[in-house]
Amino acid sequence: MRRDDALWAVACFVAAVVLLAAGAYEHRWAPAYLFLGPLVITCAGVAVRRTRPLLSLGLGVVAFVGDFAMGPSLGTVLIITDNLYAGVRYGPRSLGRRMLIITSVIAVLAGVLGGALLRQWAAAAIFLVQAGLVGVTPVFTAMLVRQLEEQAVAERARAEQVARLAELDRAAAVQAERTRMARELHDMIANHFSAIAIQSTAVLSRRDLEARRVREVLESIRENSVEGMAEMRSMIGLLRQDGEEPEATRRRVAEVGELVERAREAGLDVRLRVDGAPGDLPAAVDLAGYRIVQESLTNALKHGGKVAEVVIGYRPGLITLVVDNPLGDATRGLPGAGTGIVGMRERTVLVGGVFEAGPYDDGWRVRAELPTRESA
Repeated sequence: MRRDDALWAVACFVAAVVLLAAGAYEHRWAPAYLFLGPLVITCAGVAVRRTRPLLSLGLGVVAFVGDFAMGPSLGTVLIITDNLYAGVRYGPRSLGRRMLIITSVIAVLAGVLGGALLRQWAAAAIFLVQAGLVGVTPVFTAMLVRQLEEQAVAERARAEQVARLAELDRAAAVQAERTRMARELHDMIANHFSAIAIQSTAVLSRRDLEARRVREVLESIRENSVEGMAEMRSMIGLLRQDGEEPEATRRRVAEVGELVERAREAGLDVRLRVDGAPGDLPAAVDLAGYRIVQESLTNALKHGGKVAEVVIGYRPGLITLVVDNPLGDATRGLPGAGTGIVGMRERTVLVGGVFEAGPYDDGWRVRAELPTRESA
């Protein structure tokens, strides 16, 4: 029994007693105090209306039969409507349909019997309306409220599900952006720092270098440092912008010559060949192609021999990038995280291309085919 239901039952009992004292009951053979019996029964049903809804309904039916046999009384009849409401509202869902049929049939029978006994159609209508108000109205109201509550629960669950999906989408977007940022930073910085590491290692390991040669190497190291910092600043500037500005970090396949020159300065003999007529490329393809060549040359500096060949082929609707280099000694390579090939493959897939990387003849080949049409 809930405390608020118990208090409500006491309030109903007091109000019904006041109505009995005022004479709000049918004066037949029973004195007023006998109506207290059905009243107590129906008020007991109010006290357990939410914890024991079927018991509340049963007590209401018993109280109605006893009260109707003596009168009926207005207070008890009004409280019985709460018993009907509670039974349908908090009881089994299937009970509502059955109770609606039962109360509707009782209302019709009450109207027909009342009209037949009094032989007045007006009396039949009055009995029908009264029985409908007492039985059908609370049952229908309980069914309606229950349906609205279930709809509210369903909408709340749907809203929570949408919120969870939105959170998953947000988390996926954040993860994708982090992956993209990591790929960009890796591709931009690895080439420069790999060249710096290789050149500085060469200077430290050779004590017989001429001052002029040492100066040339230091100048190359400085150039790679400055360019690496410039690209880092460009990336940071892009991240600080509110809107999307792809041009801020866009590099182009046409600028591959600069990568080749830096690789040569780092000690790698790079041969560049361009087949076909260069044309304008979509921004995503342009950047992907540039980064693939950049990463391939970085890997050649770290793990390859002293020679690398870069072939760029322009075809209708397609650009091919091939980087071949012989494998060098294992002791020559610098340690790597293994993310370079993964990043190149991701870039190729994002623009709808095909990527291959692996042993080829006596060396290593990286090959990428990138579609150049905007619809690709």
